[in-house]
Amino acid sequence: MTQPTRYCTGCGEERPFDQMHTEPGSCPDVADGDCPEWGCSMCGDAVFIGLVARERHETGHTSRAA
Repeated sequence: MTQPTRYCTGCGEERPFDQMHTEPGSCPDVADGDCPEWGCSMCGDAVFIGLVARERHETGHTSRAA
């Protein structure tokens, strides 16, 4: 696995990021180990890389913006 470099708001510059939960089954958001949470290797600020798709449940209720 490669270590991505991203802009870190905590450090104010480009830094390497590490995946938070690397072992399969260790991420509370996805069971396959492909955790979207990454932390700055220097200061620990976290970012989400990629979004987790969630199943949408229809409730029968509709809402409209005001």
